[in-house]
Amino acid sequence: MNWGGLKDLLSGVNQYSTVFGRVWLSVVFVFRVLVFVVAAQRVWNDETKDFDCNTEQPGCKNVCYDHVFPISHIRLWALQLIFVTCPSLMVVGHVKYREKKDMEYTTSHEGKHLYAHPGKKRGGLWWTYLVSLIFKAGFDAGFLGVLYYVYHGYDMPRLIKCELAPCPNVVDCYINRPTEKKIFMLFMVISSAVCIFMCICEMIYLIFKRIKKFILRKKEYEMQRFAETHEMVPLSHPRSVFKSKSSVRVDPTASIRNLSNTRTEEKPGKLVEKS
Repeated sequence: MNWGGLKDLLSGVNQYSTVFGRVWLSVVFVFRVLVFVVAAQRVWNDETKDFDCNTEQPGCKNVCYDHVFPISHIRLWALQLIFVTCPSLMVVGHVKYREKKDMEYTTSHEGKHLYAHPGKKRGGLWWTYLVSLIFKAGFDAGFLGVLYYVYHGYDMPRLIKCELAPCPNVVDCYINRPTEKKIFMLFMVISSAVCIFMCICEMIYLIFKRIKKFILRKKEYEMQRFAETHEMVPLSHPRSVFKSKSSVRVDPTASIRNLSNTRTEEKPGKLVEKS
């Protein structure tokens, strides 16, 4: 599999990610993909030939090997890396969708933009990013659970007792390089746990940042409304303000300060037209 192509495809996520997301991507490609490609595949190379049992009964060795290794570690980790990295493509796809809509809006509205910053994690993109983090952490946790359930823990024994047919009796089977395989398996498990922890930290960071922005936005809205009701807007017509605000499209990627600045810039122009 071409892991370099996947890295090039996911490298664009860095410009939309937080600090935790950039660290997560570095851990995935340095401590998981690189170790998987360079070292882990060689450790599990041709495992059936190196699996030895103290019997010459035809078929006994294959049955015992299938019982000990129902699924290869290499194939399981490859599936895990594919499933874990794919949710990041949701964010890239959402940003590309925003950019396409912004281009269509610009051509039909004389240069005006639908999104001030298509890559900002606001509005629907914030939810897409949060869902991608949930999927990434869930896939990692799910594959760790599958690995623990299939191999009855994260251990690699040296000797295995097998008494399955067509073995004539209890047969002793030996795994090649069990210590080395155990070290690599623990390394992959720990790196997966670190990635889960980074995803959880990023989710907490996004949620607290969203709550903080919501509180600041509420305070600024209350201050702005207080100023409008006591200085600029007549008390006899309070409903006209809400009608005019509801008819204006609000850009989720633009900050409140930018929107307030554009409003203050538009007001002197209107006064000049009236004069």
